[in-house]
Order: sequence, then C-alpha cells, then structure tokens
Amino acid sequence: MNDTTTSTTSTTSTTSTEYAPEQPARMRWAKHAPEVYKAMVRLDAAAKQGLDPSLVELVRLRASAVNHCAFCLDMHTKDALAAGESVQRIVQLAAWEESKHFYTEKELAAIELTEAVTVLTDGFVPDEVYERAAAHFDEEELAQLIATIAVINAWNRFGVTTRAVPGHYEPGDFE
Repeated sequence: MNDTTTSTTSTTSTTSTEYAPEQPARMRWAKHAPEVYKAMVRLDAAAKQGLDPSLVELVRLRASAVNHCAFCLDMHTKDALAAGESVQRIVQLAAWEESKHFYTEKELAAIELTEAVTVLTDGFVPDEVYERAAAHFDEEELAQLIATIAVINAWNRFGVTTRAVPGHYEPGDFE
C-alpha cells in the first residue's frame, strides 16, 4: 500500500500520494544488441501485416499481461487508446473469459489462441483452440496472427528479463 501525505494551505487542501520508487532497468538491451533490436522491429512490422490494428493491440496486451511485462502493457495500452480502442475493452481483457460480450467471436478466437501460445502449459496448443482460430481467419491471416503472437512473446521476454521501465513510452516513440 502507498503512503499518503496531506498538506494543507490557507486556501486549498491538496493530497499527494507518494509512490514506490521506480525500479531501474537492468540493461538497455537494444543499445547493446542493436542489430537484434532492428531485426525485431522489422519482424514485428512484418508479422502484423494484414491484421486489424485493434486486434493486434488486443493480442499484444493479452500476451503482455500473461507474461507480466509491465513495459509492454504500458506501451500497448497507450497504442491501443491512441488507435481508438475503448478503455472498457482494454480493462476487460484481463477477464476476457467472463467478459466475452465485449469482443467479437474473431477477437475471442485470437485472444484464446494468444493465451494458448503464450502459456504452453501442456506443451502444445490444443486442437480446439487452433480450430476456433482457423474458423475465423483465413490461412494467411492465421499465419500473421501466429507470427504476431510469437513476436510479442519475444518482446515480452526481452522486457521482463532486462526489466524495461514502464511509464515513459508515448505512442509513436518507436516508429
């Protein structure tokens, strides 16, 4: 829980919250592996081609939440909002299974596939999850969706491992 301090002046009363200090990044890996970073940026751009931008952000947000990548959650929430996504759909994504009525069947199939590919708890993506996605995406779109899921998982692993610091990204920073 955060400490709260209250200060009062003769004309106004303000309450400020003192938050925990920002954790420093362990490393700025893009600086030390610039060719890998550039390749990831190109791969990311190629992976999302042909997919609805809103769907891409939902997929990125869901994988980032599952992987606990705070930097990617910050980035893709801001990108989704900048692209016109609603706050309600972004918030409900954390409980998508209980909030299905906020999403289309196609989006639900993509979110479910994202979770299955991201977690791989049983070592595979269940046939029924894959088949649901295949019913909503043609083969080219499905290939792009799988690539998008794989790429955000790679970004998440870079972000979590190096402890990329959330809160400073602004939409368009990395374009």
